[in-house]
Amino acid sequence: MEAKTRRSKMSFCPRSCPCPTCGRRGRRKQVLTREVRSIALHEILILEVTYAEYRARCGCCKTFRSSPPGIDLRCHYDNKVRDAVLDRLIEDGMSIPKILAAMQRDFLLDLSEGFAYDCIRRRVEELDHADYRRWTLEHFSGTLCIDELHLGQYTLLLATDPIGDFPVAFALVASNDAEHMGRFLANLKRCGFEPRVVVTDGSPLYPKLLAELWPQAEHQLCVFHVLQDIHQDVLDAVKRMRRELKRRGQRGRKRGRGRPKKSARQRKGPTLKDKSHFVFKHRHLIVTKDENLRDRQRQDLRTMFEYLPGLRSLRTFVQKAGQLFDPEQSAHQAYCRRAALLRNQTFASIPELASALKMLAGDKFHKMIAFLRTTGTHRTARRRRAALFVIRTNNHVERTNRKLRFFEKSRYKWRRRRNIVRFLLLAFDRWRKRHSTNAEPKAVIPINHRPATQAPKRKAA
Repeated sequence: MEAKTRRSKMSFCPRSCPCPTCGRRGRRKQVLTREVRSIALHEILILEVTYAEYRARCGCCKTFRSSPPGIDLRCHYDNKVRDAVLDRLIEDGMSIPKILAAMQRDFLLDLSEGFAYDCIRRRVEELDHADYRRWTLEHFSGTLCIDELHLGQYTLLLATDPIGDFPVAFALVASNDAEHMGRFLANLKRCGFEPRVVVTDGSPLYPKLLAELWPQAEHQLCVFHVLQDIHQDVLDAVKRMRRELKRRGQRGRKRGRGRPKKSARQRKGPTLKDKSHFVFKHRHLIVTKDENLRDRQRQDLRTMFEYLPGLRSLRTFVQKAGQLFDPEQSAHQAYCRRAALLRNQTFASIPELASALKMLAGDKFHKMIAFLRTTGTHRTARRRRAALFVIRTNNHVERTNRKLRFFEKSRYKWRRRRNIVRFLLLAFDRWRKRHSTNAEPKAVIPINHRPATQAPKRKAA
């Protein structure tokens, strides 16, 4: 089926036009025409553009040409085509070959790979980085989440605002070490960022650098990573107990000759192998929160306790470890609960919990409960949810990293540093614009709205 071709005319050729360099107006010299492609669903749309060439009255140039709105000079496609390419690149997460195939399928446009990269380059050159820095400083809440992400042969250092829900700054470096991280944080301080809370994971890169740059800021260790390490130790203990359950019985006994009798084949209950398999299948229930358990899962948990009574101690340890980071408590209560947890001899007798107990007993526990140290009393714990110190995890920057990881996979692992930086600049600008739109919604005027100052028109007699 032959593609449908539609033509549309555009004219932009006034008698005088300002110079694009100095703004002094020039007189029209001649009128020109050219064809520009635009987008239309399943059809070829050609714009017949009429423009003019002007004689300059300044020292900037001899002549210059006008450009209609939405169409750049010496371009074969209008800005709608470029916007469609960038939307599929950033919003849809498509790779360059898939973008070109989609533009051919939907709009019958045969675009090149160089044109797609040129769209990225042009849009990055139009961005105002100083304006973005001013905007982040104005909307900065005082809380920073910092993390690193490996993108191919490079490392991305990223800082986000979890309360404001926007990325603050990034740096693409060659390696993840203290020198590059220190330079990245020093640039944040030089730009004017003075955080009150800095949330990181347990990496050894942060404590010394944060103490030097922002000694007044609270350093909050990610509670999610702490509980993740504790749960992994608990699951290791479950694995050992399950393995011991499977090895019980008469080891090394020999089977008799012939087919076993029917009565011997009938079992009154599950075998040790069946119990071991049941514990392995439902092992995640040991570290699941009580409020997230369904009735069926609670019954399965009780069955696991019948098969292996030692799992009750592990379940109790998980519950008490989770209570250490309850936001409804005070810092003093957290220290008291930690002391009671460390004094428990049942937990100390389990070898897999030694690393978890050592971590909770160390000085890092002070940074784990930094969100509890507020100026208010324990009575204001519910109001603390809306305060700055309620941020306990590094999940905000982790979610941003997962989005960037998805984009990396769709682009078959970025290789060139220039392309990575350009894409990140465009993605962060899109997130800023989306945040500004959601935070400051425009007023909606009803269809039948009439201004109060305007009197209704009277009909002629």
